[in-house]
Amino acid sequence: MIKIVEKIGAIEFQIRVIARALKTEIVGEMDGAVRVRVSSPPVDGAANTELVKLFAKTLGVAKSKVVLVSGLSCKTKRIRVTGVTAEAVQDALG
Repeated sequence: MIKIVEKIGAIEFQIRVIARALKTEIVGEMDGAVRVRVSSPPVDGAANTELVKLFAKTLGVAKSKVVLVSGLSCKTKRIRVTGVTAEAVQDALG
């Protein structure tokens, strides 16, 4: 089960990233975090930019509403999404 923290007007959750994959996709859950594969390498923020695009598209929000809060240079990251509920995230991520 994905651990989602609700803040005023936003939600936060952890993601676990595998860079340099064949395709960008959400692959499941691991220890309360969303597992994600991205095709971009972790160089110059390319993988982080791809993560923001992926979650914005998946959750149906603008890219400006998706922010990486922590872990910019780590495999485990914390993401904040404004304008969605925890239930909507659970539904979208399966």
